[in-house]
Amino acid sequence: MGVVIRSEETFVSKLEQLRRKLVACGGVQRRKDDEGFKRLKSKPMDDAEEKVVCVTSGDSFLGSAIVNELSIHGYSVRVIVDNLEDVNKLEETTSGRHNVTVVVAKLTDVNSLVEAFNGCRGVFHTSSSIDPAGLSGYTKVMSEVEMRTTENVMEACARTETVRNCVLTSSLLACIWRDQPGESETIGTSPIVDHSCWSSFQLCQHKKLWLALGKLKSEKVAWKIAQESGLKLATICSALITGPNFHLRSSTATMAYLKGAREMYTNGLLATVDVTKLAKAHVCVYEGMKDNAASGRYICFDRVISTADDATTFSAEIGGPVGTIVQTTPPVDSPISFQLSNKKLSDLMARSNLQRSCLNENRYF
Repeated sequence: MGVVIRSEETFVSKLEQLRRKLVACGGVQRRKDDEGFKRLKSKPMDDAEEKVVCVTSGDSFLGSAIVNELSIHGYSVRVIVDNLEDVNKLEETTSGRHNVTVVVAKLTDVNSLVEAFNGCRGVFHTSSSIDPAGLSGYTKVMSEVEMRTTENVMEACARTETVRNCVLTSSLLACIWRDQPGESETIGTSPIVDHSCWSSFQLCQHKKLWLALGKLKSEKVAWKIAQESGLKLATICSALITGPNFHLRSSTATMAYLKGAREMYTNGLLATVDVTKLAKAHVCVYEGMKDNAASGRYICFDRVISTADDATTFSAEIGGPVGTIVQTTPPVDSPISFQLSNKKLSDLMARSNLQRSCLNENRYF
């Protein structure tokens, strides 16, 4: 009986390997180079078709901000929601925008996503999974669900002939939970935490940091499929998202992010980012990908909670006790161990703003 089980497992494993190879071969051949990609189409895309993109979970706090930013930049945005009820709600909020349409597609169904993505040049996957219980913030099961939905989105992108670029919303949590010096063999860990840093699977599991684990697993599977298929991918590792009434609109995500907040604060790694700035970063990275000026991972934050005053102010913003963030009451300042760096994204956005400024000036000559 044991031999039969192992044979079945081997057979299933080989089938999965074969499926991935087929996807990879198709994707690599389709995107081998720009000219080869263009020859696959019955006709070249015109300027209007080049500006068609899709946003998953477009009705979420971040998703709606990205949709708005893309709309401002002249993109035709296809917003994916889960059901017809959400379609009606979203159409009410987007009424008057001729360049925004709402479609129903299931993140659990690759074929459904392929149909939704067809005709789009790029996809923004906000990876907006929520805990159905709505109480614990984020469970271990949810980390698996998030990875699977990201896998589905990436495979759908790879299968959709028109899609060339994908921007995935990851999290700063996928970068900061590393073994500290003295806790493992990684003695000498750099005090600078940037886009090259990855959290530890084992540490996230040990500390039961399920949101960090979910984002980490999602990003890893996304990069694996992108490499296999030849799809262009960029990931944005976002700090805790803030904005108008953010803790009310995204209470579950906020609660999940702040698990381990005391340790993040102590190490100088508790950071936030305004939702509008984060949306602008997504669009900037996507536009950079089109001319190969942007690629890889980007850390995005605009504030680090590093002092007692910061902690007190932030606690008031989220409507929670300061003890959630700082162990001592009243909070006191203490030396920090690490420094966050978003230089890669800051440089990209600075160049983009400079180019846009030059274009605007040239219009007058």
